[in-house]
Amino acid sequence: MSVRGRVLIGTLCLVAAAVLLADFAVYRFLSSFLHGRVDDQLESGMWAAPRILDLTGESSGPSPPILERGTPETVYPPGTYFAHLDEAGTMVRDFMITLESQGSLRDQPSSVPRLPSDLPGSGGSAGSSPSSRFIVESGDGTQYRVLADALAEGGTILVAIPLTSTSATLQRLLLIEAGVTAAVLLAVGLLGFFVVRRGLRPLDRIADAAGAIAAGDLSARVRPANDRTEVGRLGLALNTMLSQIETAFSERQASEDRLRRFVADASHELRTPLTSIQGYAELFRRGASERPEDLAKVMRQIESESRRVSELVDELLLLARLDQADPSESPIELARVDLTTIVAEAVEAARDLDPDRRIQLVANGPVIVMGDDVRLRQALDNLLSNARRYTPTGTRVRVQVGIEDDTAAVDVADDGPGIDAEHAERVFERFYRVDRSRSRQKGGVGLGLSIVAAIAEAHGGRATCEPVIPHGVRFRIELPLVERAEVVAEPAPGEGRATKAAR
Repeated sequence: MSVRGRVLIGTLCLVAAAVLLADFAVYRFLSSFLHGRVDDQLESGMWAAPRILDLTGESSGPSPPILERGTPETVYPPGTYFAHLDEAGTMVRDFMITLESQGSLRDQPSSVPRLPSDLPGSGGSAGSSPSSRFIVESGDGTQYRVLADALAEGGTILVAIPLTSTSATLQRLLLIEAGVTAAVLLAVGLLGFFVVRRGLRPLDRIADAAGAIAAGDLSARVRPANDRTEVGRLGLALNTMLSQIETAFSERQASEDRLRRFVADASHELRTPLTSIQGYAELFRRGASERPEDLAKVMRQIESESRRVSELVDELLLLARLDQADPSESPIELARVDLTTIVAEAVEAARDLDPDRRIQLVANGPVIVMGDDVRLRQALDNLLSNARRYTPTGTRVRVQVGIEDDTAAVDVADDGPGIDAEHAERVFERFYRVDRSRSRQKGGVGLGLSIVAAIAEAHGGRATCEPVIPHGVRFRIELPLVERAEVVAEPAPGEGRATKAAR
């Protein structure tokens, strides 16, 4: 059964139980009230019975005397029966109030109550109470409420009032309660149906959203969703979950795309040197070994291409190890190192490799970080190599190391042709090159900057690239700072004097 059906049935059951309980309470209260009023009339009738039955001998005949408060017809309901019986239970005198006030009803025995033999004051009621109340029926099925009292001189006097009016009132009450109960349940059922349907409508929207997502529409959401209702909060939670699922699928798709592009680029980079090696081996097989000058060229080219393959494999292996989530598999060995010293060594090595290039170092003293000096040096070498490779000879390169906002930062900026902003966002992707041609004369395989970014992330930092206005580009490595103990240091020749500070 659906939730809507269970809620509606549960509501109807609760309302039905409440209404039936109220009906029962009203019925019992009214029944008690009506029977109490009959008992009061019986008490009043018992007070008036001696005069009505003329037990004092003041009058004779079937008609009773006039009462002080009016005639019996005005005081007691029609059908009220008065009787006087002797000790043997024989009727001495009786009187029934009718609309015609005909007095004795001995000629209508079916309307007279059927009295038991053990009435108070009779011979068969020895030791019984001098007064009793009970209900009996007449010959025509009419119920009577009877009050019987024993007389001091013997015999019984009784008053019986018919319960016809009381029973009719209670039966009418039952009919009214049945009709009201049915109407209330019908109204509650209809109202509950619309209320439950409206209240659970968000669940239908949730089901529709789930169906749309199952059909492939990951952008489907539950609307409206708010935190004012339980179902609304469920919708918000589902929307949050769906957003995370959509993000996860997008990231997965992007990861798969990067993986396919990576495999394609790696295959391309490996195929080129392997094809060259195969070609030179074929040349050697066709007779180059018999010509010394060709043999030297073939061996030199095979060695060069083999070195290229080896470097590419080493870089791929390093990137794979840097990507390991398990710290025990990472090639990074952290220790307290002076970033300024590492930068200075990398700059000196770059100057030795390219003496004609102006490489300026700006440092304000030691900058202590937790890092791997070998990998940090490799990252700086890659940045400087990138600057030498993609800028004309004589272009100025400025390297600066310092602290910004409690973060160690190394900037490598050049005044070369620069890079467009759209490429600056992707230069750290693996095998990505601004020049999509695969010429060896225009760069490496496209892993140098990827290794820089991976090393920075492995140290808890990041690598960024941004164009410099009006021309040039600046690469930056940011690392978490351990401490800064700046000292006064003499600048290297040709670098200008370093800023002096103490902390």
